[in-house]
Amino acid sequence: MSPRHDIEDDRRYQRPRRRTRPRTKNRPAHGDATEALVTTVDRGRYTLRFTDGHDVRTVTAMTARALGRKAVVVGDRVRVVGDVSGTEGSLARIVDVVPRVSALRRTADDDDPVERIIVANADQLVIVTAVADPEPRPRLIDRALVAAYDEGLDPLLCLTKVDLANPEAVLSTYRPLGVPNVVAVRGGDLQPVRERLRDRVSVLVGHSGVGKSTLVNALVPGAERTTGHVNEVTGRGRHTSTSAYALELPFGGWVVDTPGIRSFGLAHVDPRRLIGAFGDLHELTVSCPRGCTHATVEPECALDEAMVEGRVEAQRVDSFRRLLDSRDSPDH
Repeated sequence: MSPRHDIEDDRRYQRPRRRTRPRTKNRPAHGDATEALVTTVDRGRYTLRFTDGHDVRTVTAMTARALGRKAVVVGDRVRVVGDVSGTEGSLARIVDVVPRVSALRRTADDDDPVERIIVANADQLVIVTAVADPEPRPRLIDRALVAAYDEGLDPLLCLTKVDLANPEAVLSTYRPLGVPNVVAVRGGDLQPVRERLRDRVSVLVGHSGVGKSTLVNALVPGAERTTGHVNEVTGRGRHTSTSAYALELPFGGWVVDTPGIRSFGLAHVDPRRLIGAFGDLHELTVSCPRGCTHATVEPECALDEAMVEGRVEAQRVDSFRRLLDSRDSPDH
């Protein structure tokens, strides 16, 4: 007589199924993690700067899988575990990102829903533009200003190659907005630039060929950032910087050199927030109808009435509205 077969026997002796062990949401606390600054990112590897009293060292790291591929950018303060000795061949692991104070963002195009964070934790956006060779691109400058105001960064217009043309044409465009400016003369006195950058975290943006890397090399001895030239046919510069790179300034503060940009998408920016960056104009809009964008096409915008009554200069309102329009206009 065959032994009694019970269906329970099959269940008892079945091979355990995969993933039958319940997953836990608890993650390691990493109480031994140390904090560092991300200075550059290159193909999934992160260069970090550790400062412990007088001990300053450079460490290479990768990110923990839980953070995702693009969770860490230049300028981030991160928590790190593993080998943080900085010796050749060592590799640490980034396990957490300290909450950011700011995040300069852009999209590839205005209809691109994907935001790209250029630099984290900067407090000043330096828009570098040449007055000639290549010619200034006001729309690109306008869009960079919008991104700065949207994120709460202080903008600074830095003009280069002033020996080739009079900078007044560019300066007069942005004077009504109250955008501060500085002139960087190649081979000349850069003290005014240093004073603007001192003890701040500044990110340099601009299209290729305007002289960002040349400026960095002059400000940071030994930086050795690659410089390029402008194509005589297209009037555009050749990309020399391939990734953002943070450098400590010898006179205090940090500067982040970024690759030259050909476009500055603003899909992430709500134009209605822009008025908040201009306190005097914002006060005048309290009587605007609900939903007013303060653009030129708005029929009952209080800014129009304020201009008629002489409570605000027309040039300032026109310049502000030009920034609004840049959200819907090409940046070239």
